[in-house]
Amino acid sequence: MNLWLDSHPKPLVIGHRGASAHAPENTLAAFRLAREQGAHGIEFDVKRCATGEVVIMHDVSVNRTTNGRGNVHELPLAALRRLDAGNGERVPLLDEVFEELGGRDHPTFLFNVEVTNYQTRGDGLEAAVIEVVRRHNIAHRVLFSSFNPLSVHQLSRLAPEIPRAILYAPNMPRYLREVWLAPIVAHEFRHPHLSMVTAEMVEALHNHFLRVNVWTVNAPDDITRMIACGVAGIIGDSPKTILDSGF
Repeated sequence: MNLWLDSHPKPLVIGHRGASAHAPENTLAAFRLAREQGAHGIEFDVKRCATGEVVIMHDVSVNRTTNGRGNVHELPLAALRRLDAGNGERVPLLDEVFEELGGRDHPTFLFNVEVTNYQTRGDGLEAAVIEVVRRHNIAHRVLFSSFNPLSVHQLSRLAPEIPRAILYAPNMPRYLREVWLAPIVAHEFRHPHLSMVTAEMVEALHNHFLRVNVWTVNAPDDITRMIACGVAGIIGDSPKTILDSGF
């Protein structure tokens, strides 16, 4: 049984790109700190680099979050590893995340893996990520998510045992923000932007056997409101702030 699908008395607290309010986003330092702050798990973004490895990076390019320049899919792993991702941190491999945080000492720590090949569709990212997850025997602690329903469908086809979430935001085209493809894309979770979440929406999705994890929730008033709405999980930049505000 996948731990994301267990019953939880309170919303799960998920560190957005780790504890990214306090450490460089999508780095092992941010992921460790999220766990130290009491998060139930972390959310992070994966891409394939030019040599095929699965690395942790949100943007198409490394320009914003490192001291380098260039697109992730055009840079080999060796070049990525030379970059400073903040405070001396390196761009992690997905393998390293699971090695560092997926061990037996924290057997219930969760991983929300956002598949972000939005500009490089067809690059085999879905299959590559699944291979890493299965090699680490960690499928029971993983949830996949994507803004692209077709990617969610591909993940469902290749790894039906791992739950999936469809991400969406109010500034997306109507067919995406209203999730028109939902009837033909197998998924267990919806991941709407904070501004879209109401108690009525959460209840309606519950009636369709779907759970809601909301992003990105940082303000104490919003945290309290999301708890009242009945969401399954709260994804925020500071797990400590979430836990101090509503638990």
